[in-house]
Amino acid sequence: MTMMEKAEVAQLLNENPHLKGYLETIRHKIGNPVFYSKVPREVRDESYPNLIYPTKGVVFIHIYRTKDMDELEYHVIEPIVDDVIQEKLDVILKLIVKKAPEKKSVITDGEMKEVLKELIDEITIIDERAIKLQAAKKKGKMTKQEKVKVTSFQKSVLQYFIIKTLVGGGPLEAFMRDPYLEDIHFVANEKIHLIHKIFGMIKTNVLVGEKEAPAFTRSISEKMGSPVSEGRPIVDGVLPDGSRGNIIYSSAVSIKGPSMTIRRFTETPISVTQLIKWGTINSSIAAYLWLCLQYGRSFFLCGGTACGKTTTMNSIIPFVPPEKKIFTAEGTPELQVPHTVWQRLLTKTTGPKEGQVDLFDLLKAALRSRPDYIIPGEVRGAEGNIVFQAMQTGHPCMTTFHAGSITQVIQRFTGDPINVPKTFMDNLDFVVIQLAIERNGRMIRRCTAIDEIEGYNREVDGIMSRKAFEWKADEDVHVFKANRNSFVLEEKIAKNAGYFDTAQIYDEHERRKHILDRMVEEDIMDYYEVVQCIWGFYREGEKGLPITV
Repeated sequence: MTMMEKAEVAQLLNENPHLKGYLETIRHKIGNPVFYSKVPREVRDESYPNLIYPTKGVVFIHIYRTKDMDELEYHVIEPIVDDVIQEKLDVILKLIVKKAPEKKSVITDGEMKEVLKELIDEITIIDERAIKLQAAKKKGKMTKQEKVKVTSFQKSVLQYFIIKTLVGGGPLEAFMRDPYLEDIHFVANEKIHLIHKIFGMIKTNVLVGEKEAPAFTRSISEKMGSPVSEGRPIVDGVLPDGSRGNIIYSSAVSIKGPSMTIRRFTETPISVTQLIKWGTINSSIAAYLWLCLQYGRSFFLCGGTACGKTTTMNSIIPFVPPEKKIFTAEGTPELQVPHTVWQRLLTKTTGPKEGQVDLFDLLKAALRSRPDYIIPGEVRGAEGNIVFQAMQTGHPCMTTFHAGSITQVIQRFTGDPINVPKTFMDNLDFVVIQLAIERNGRMIRRCTAIDEIEGYNREVDGIMSRKAFEWKADEDVHVFKANRNSFVLEEKIAKNAGYFDTAQIYDEHERRKHILDRMVEEDIMDYYEVVQCIWGFYREGEKGLPITV
């Protein structure tokens, strides 16, 4: 159950006095919010939502809208550093500086966080009666044996603020802990806006002033390894947690002052069953992709910006059999592969020119590594040639690409700067189109079409294609147009897989579809549980499934 029980809420309030205090201040204005451990998507349909959910640590999020408000508000609830905690914080920080040289040297932010937690554990001792600073002092200095007495709650607060200030996201720290966020949009001296996975665009109560913004954006750019300056006013990079950042620093470029967009990295990928439940794809599409990935077919997943291409790609990678070797090549580390044999390579755009490595270089290296599947993170330019060369040499490939239709895909690949000959296009088996669509005032993501490529027709000097799946917008349903007439399933899978009657491939498609429907019915939504189901089926057939089909 996602809604918290009364006993759970009472325990939460008891363990987090700042949350209890916040409730007391807003209760008479907004009413009692509903507490959720996991926020259901249905709440987005409420006209006046009023809910609180936890993030990592001592931070809570309150999302609400009253009749007097024009829009939703996302309110960060974090502890206040009062005089007592500030006094203990000052002492602990001094001891951290004193003890830090005894620790091993650190390179990454993750290592720094671990060392800080270790130091805080060594410096503090839990005493639930130690409300005020009780550590004795000797000539104004702490002795080696002394520890700072803190309550459990105080320790959590101190750890949060120390990490937030020294190595975390500063004013953005609360957002970096929220698993429901997709994008963070920051402009100096304006309320930060977010793209929430359930509520869409939403305004927060967090603001970074004009004076603090330059230093803050410089700090974030350094974490990305791409320091920003007046001489280098626009930078892109990756934060330590894998999130992508874009910073526009100079006021000559960004009139309102420094601005920044952070695209959040999801630690656990969205599962294919979750996409089915959301309606992004249906079980028939998923079963089709399952067969295609099992039998090494090549495809492009296309669409516009922020339509969920990478999310869908990550969700279907488990359809590749578990013993296969997968090679990924990316500029930004976004692909997540559960397979044991996974070679993950990244481009390198910094340092001397001779030491730089682009996607073109990585794809050439991939051909020497003999992988079962090559997955470039995204194809944008001339490296598309190498993708087709890989497919021609028998290496299945799947990648994302910016295009809104199969016609655009063909035009862009056969034109400058990629220049793939039209006769090569039949190495690509099919194209998946996914778009972000506004529907009833809300953005939804839908796979709108899957088109199979049959080959090059010399008479018309064009590429012949066949519609496999189509999304009917008026009913919001996906239709299997190529049922009993699929070029890929019959000609490229069934014949090679040894089916005596190629029509039997549709029975296997129905079987996989039924398995996926049963997984959705049984609410198997966790990515890793879904992986185990799919791989269990590969190893033992239906006996390997944890459910009855």
